[in-house]
Amino acid sequence: MQIAVLGAGSWGTTLAVLLAKKGYQVRLWAHRPEFAAQLQAERENRRYLKGVSFPETLQIAPHLGELVSRSEYIVTAVPSQALRETAAAFSDQPLGGKILVNVAKGIETGSGKRMSEVLLEVLPALHPSQVVALYGPSHAEEVSKEQPTTVVASSPDLSSAKKVQELFRTDMFRVYVNTDIIGVETAGSVKNIIAIAAGISDGIGYGDNAKAAIITRGLAEISRLCIRLGGDPVTISGLSGIGDLVVTCLSQHSRNRYVGEEIGRGRKLEEIISHMNMIAEGVLSSRAVHELSRSLGVEMPITKAVYEMLFDGKPPKQAIFELMTRDPKSERD
Repeated sequence: MQIAVLGAGSWGTTLAVLLAKKGYQVRLWAHRPEFAAQLQAERENRRYLKGVSFPETLQIAPHLGELVSRSEYIVTAVPSQALRETAAAFSDQPLGGKILVNVAKGIETGSGKRMSEVLLEVLPALHPSQVVALYGPSHAEEVSKEQPTTVVASSPDLSSAKKVQELFRTDMFRVYVNTDIIGVETAGSVKNIIAIAAGISDGIGYGDNAKAAIITRGLAEISRLCIRLGGDPVTISGLSGIGDLVVTCLSQHSRNRYVGEEIGRGRKLEEIISHMNMIAEGVLSSRAVHELSRSLGVEMPITKAVYEMLFDGKPPKQAIFELMTRDPKSERD
């Protein structure tokens, strides 16, 4: 079986190694040819996943179109805002019988679309049953060390989700299935924004009470948007919801939490981003989700506050004060 992994960041590389260790023939594609050549020569991703050697069954593929045409499964692990461009680059390839497994988490800026919607729009020959989202609390740093991890494979077609479950599962990487791809993608994307808020709270110097409030009320925002988009609110209590939200808000591995923490300490967004090795998906998603929530009439005050701190320059303490002094409400509102 041939598997293509598109995107050689830490997560794409980790999944490529995981699949190769299972004995599959895996081809990893990197956007920059010079980086692809480096990966092939060093047999390790020293930029994003240092210390993890490539199995013999993992090779680097320089040609995207040929790679896609020869693979049964295509794993899209590029940044969410680059997914449209990447998919367009192989839109001329026949996709009948193939399954696309997307692991990028985010809402596209401008369109407000989830990642499966982007794929289906760019690849009109693709059927919704061929798209599976693989989401959940899964830092590459831990999965690459074969530490226990659980995720969810979600597709409108249960049989496709089960195929991906079987493809990825190992003794230390447990995969559940779910047919609510709307809820899974919504939760897995918005949680990055809430993690930025949690990091801001830490950066300011607030304590556990504040962080617990951000996580809990952030979950309420995720639920409201999920329901408005047609998702199942039960999904929010699962791995892609509260599971991923908790790990992203608390973990030292979280890039989104790190961005928030630095904002809370007074640094400017441009300065923070310029010194980061990897992308924090919640930054651009905060703009996309803020615009989406406004267009849909969904109340998301934490998301709005994060957007204003990141892009309008609102001081973090002022944003927190405004959140705390909003009109009193019922918890069920």
